[in-house]
Amino acid sequence: VQLQASGGGLVQAGGSLRLSCAASGRTFSNYAVGWFRQALGKEREFVSAISWGVERSYYANSVKGRFTISRDNAKNTVYLQMNSLKANDTAVYHCAAKEGWGRGSYSARPYEYDYWGQGTQVTVSS
Repeated sequence: VQLQASGGGLVQAGGSLRLSCAASGRTFSNYAVGWFRQALGKEREFVSAISWGVERSYYANSVKGRFTISRDNAKNTVYLQMNSLKANDTAVYHCAAKEGWGRGSYSARPYEYDYWGQGTQVTVSS
């Protein structure tokens, strides 16, 4: 499966963006999908994930209450709605997918995902 992340941009602190992760090549509904971000000079960190089957969502503490992950299997797309953005949310955001986990499962470990999109830059000005 190929992943294409989009929706990044420049926004002021307190603003919102919606990222999209569009999949092609295979049916996306059986994949768990995660969002990760990597700020300049820092390691890649988990942001959010959504499982397949039993669609459960998971969030890093730093974004809980501000970000919402969702999926539209008919469109083969996963979204990350980001509200109340802060300067330290600035990073390149990547989506990743994994097939084969149990329903409702996810991982916060980037190396456990098999497929990655190219990333989209999010810059939050303070």
